[in-house]
Amino acid sequence: MTRSAVLLSLTLLTLAAHAENWPGFRGPTRQGVSSESNLPLHWSPTENVLWKTPLPGAAWSSPIVWGDRIFLTNATADGASCHVLSLDANTGKVIWDKHVFDQETLQKRQQNSYASPTPVTDGEAVFAVFGQGSLVALDFDGNVLWKNRDFDFFSEHGLGASPILYKDTLIMVFDPSSRTDRENKVGWKIPWDGAAIWALDKKTGKRVWEGKRGKSRLAHVTPNLMTVDGKPQLVSGAGDAIQGHDPETGERLWSVYSQGEGVVPSIVIGGGLAYSISGFEATTIRAVAPGGKIIWEQTRAASHIPSMIYDKGLLFNINESSIATCMDAETGEVIWQERVGGKHWASPVLAEGRIYFLSEEGETIVVEPGREYKELARNRLDEHTQA
Repeated sequence: MTRSAVLLSLTLLTLAAHAENWPGFRGPTRQGVSSESNLPLHWSPTENVLWKTPLPGAAWSSPIVWGDRIFLTNATADGASCHVLSLDANTGKVIWDKHVFDQETLQKRQQNSYASPTPVTDGEAVFAVFGQGSLVALDFDGNVLWKNRDFDFFSEHGLGASPILYKDTLIMVFDPSSRTDRENKVGWKIPWDGAAIWALDKKTGKRVWEGKRGKSRLAHVTPNLMTVDGKPQLVSGAGDAIQGHDPETGERLWSVYSQGEGVVPSIVIGGGLAYSISGFEATTIRAVAPGGKIIWEQTRAASHIPSMIYDKGLLFNINESSIATCMDAETGEVIWQERVGGKHWASPVLAEGRIYFLSEEGETIVVEPGREYKELARNRLDEHTQA
């Protein structure tokens, strides 16, 4: 989101700050689901807004919350100056604003920014990633603990995936464009073997393991974790594959072809399956069983950017053209579709029996998660929002 318009997310998250931590992209389970209660149903520029803090720059990363602190990233100087910030969740006051990197403002898509990955925290440190694959850890006082710029990331789209934490490691997925792209400024549909999954020691920033994809296309998918036969698996999506890796070692356990390109939506887990959307080529929603078997495929109103919500055997999705969809998660059957209006890039959030769909125009459509479309509220802040 533009940093001068952090208003809406902070309105929702601030009310939850004292009860539930929101430590990374899409929350504590990376599913976009909150256990918080007493959240507002209605708001406007003059109602249910606790505070507003204008900030310079632009970033599509989401704010995260730990206790009474909010952390977010920013890119100023037209994207060249990378910052991590901490705000007081009660007042919106900026506690510190730390410049951590300078970066080249390389090619990216218009819908991306130079600070798109959402940071993650374990309650002691904050971990952030910026456009060229630069990683940094800071303590809650804003002191830099370590930096890692070992992965020379380049994508014609920019960087979009967010890091996650697993035990004592920080896991980051890099699915860049091929090296030919840097020379020729092309690269659409060019698989290569330069993609990697990195696990870093969260205390030192040193690499613990590197997982390989094989030949694959560019993507921006934030991975997720699921339990298979009592053991954790890291499930991630490349531009043309869905894969499972061992989060302890980086070993690739399985891989299944998933035709796509420039994939953005994050992996969602539910009912023993992993759900993925395949991006800008032959956009398809796929349900995949551990081991790589595709259970079903669905092409109706699949999104290019927003991730899905899984709730009680149902999947909820919204695409850029404002078509909200409810599907049966077991079969892929479309149960309902509704055009709600606006352009949608942000992933929805489920909290207190409500799904919040946020449009680029700053309007949030609140609906009930069920087998019939039931709109509960519309709230407009007239701010440009992307995340």
